[in-house]
Amino acid sequence: MSNKTTHQSAPVQGTLPMELEVKIYSVSTSGNVLANASVTLNGCFAIRGVKVIDSENGPFVSMPSYKGRDGYRDVCFPCTKEFHQQFSDAVVAAYQQALEQLPQRHQEQEAPPAPSMSM
Repeated sequence: MSNKTTHQSAPVQGTLPMELEVKIYSVSTSGNVLANASVTLNGCFAIRGVKVIDSENGPFVSMPSYKGRDGYRDVCFPCTKEFHQQFSDAVVAAYQQALEQLPQRHQEQEAPPAPSMSM
C-alpha cells in the first residue's frame, strides 16, 4: 500500500523569467564550506541551506541535501541545464560580492574609536 499521490498540472505555456534573490551568510575564507546562502525565487519560494563549496575548479554551489542509503541526495534542484547555470551564477556572484566586502568590514571593525570631546 502506497501513500504516494500524484497531482497533474496544466502545461506551462512558455518560460517565465526567474528572479533570484540571494542572501549570503557566514562567509569563510578557509575550509571546504566557503559560505551558506538562502535563495528566494520570484519572491514566492525560498530555498535555505544552499552552500558555496571550495573545489578545484573554483566555488561550487551545493543544494540542500539529506543522507540516504546510496549517499547524499539533493532535496531540491534546478530541473534544466539553463536554470542550473543561472542559479549557480547568481549564488557565486553574491558570494564573490560578499567576499569583496570582507576587508572593508574588517577594517571598519579594527578602526580606532573616534576621540570624544569632553568638557
